[in-house]
Amino acid sequence: MNVLVTGGAGFIGSNFISFWLEKYPQDKIINLDKLTYAGNLSSLREAQKNKNYKFVKGDICEANLIDKLTKDIDLIVHFAAESHVDRSILGPQVFVQTNVIGTQVLLDAALRNKVKRFHYVSTDEVFGALPDKGEEKFCEDWPFRPNSPYAASKAAADCLVRAYCQTFGLPVSVTNCSNNYGPYQFPEKLIPLAITNLMEEKKVPVYGDGMQVRDWLYVKDHCQAIDLIVHDSDSVGETYCIGGLNKDIPNLEVIKKILKIMEAKESEIEYVKDRPGHDRRYSVDWIKVSKKLGWRPENDFDTWLEKTVKWYRNNTNWWKPLKEKQKEYFKKQYSSEEKKKIKNCRF
Repeated sequence: MNVLVTGGAGFIGSNFISFWLEKYPQDKIINLDKLTYAGNLSSLREAQKNKNYKFVKGDICEANLIDKLTKDIDLIVHFAAESHVDRSILGPQVFVQTNVIGTQVLLDAALRNKVKRFHYVSTDEVFGALPDKGEEKFCEDWPFRPNSPYAASKAAADCLVRAYCQTFGLPVSVTNCSNNYGPYQFPEKLIPLAITNLMEEKKVPVYGDGMQVRDWLYVKDHCQAIDLIVHDSDSVGETYCIGGLNKDIPNLEVIKKILKIMEAKESEIEYVKDRPGHDRRYSVDWIKVSKKLGWRPENDFDTWLEKTVKWYRNNTNWWKPLKEKQKEYFKKQYSSEEKKKIKNCRF
């Protein structure tokens, strides 16, 4: 099989490529990535030794390039996206350009070149926020109510993917996944930021009261779900919600779990002003993919979290240069000069 992976130098994409090459060594993979701040080829050192792997630097919005790359491709797995909510608040335009226009360019090329399957990786954030308390969970039929420019751009792309299937007959599948974590995640996201800040003897920033709830999905579990879906002919035209938890865990509890693993004190937490439009609660019902394809997370959250902490401890040479390059962003986003700290909080 010939596979085109977009955004393969990013967090989930690089993990997916490594997973796929190990499981399907006979397949050929083209990795298309623009190498923005979040793209890192050092995440793919082993893949680069593989004769069936090829890297192409380019933008998914470049129609001529995309048309050339999709010739003779059997499967497209589309990860490429601007994906950080905080950055979408600072500058929404690039999110629309990459996440919406880029997806449309890929869909056109896939249709023109008769690609056998187009798999789009989306997010549970397109559904908006759930009530703070209760048992409700996002499912495949939940209406789209995005609350950030990032989520809105992903929702728009979701709709385009569906339209190309319904209107033109393009064989597509979609995963709306929850928050991923694991090796090679850019250290601006909650879990790697907390781990690496503690290793640098810096405070761990927590937005507002820290009681925002997220569903946490280990990246390897996500890769396994995509694998099952794209190999299932009955999943053409289907959407699957992919999550990793059975119970809600607030962000503050996640941070406290990391502090415990790293033997740090809760005084290392620094509460900062909450971001605009911050969704309070996500929770994902992944019963459809479990019942239909037999998928479920391989391990529980505590097990995977400990493995993730261990990975960042053992790979400082990977994340330290990334944080150094983005130090002005981190200063702007989290410093006391830019965000008024919540003083004397008791949550």
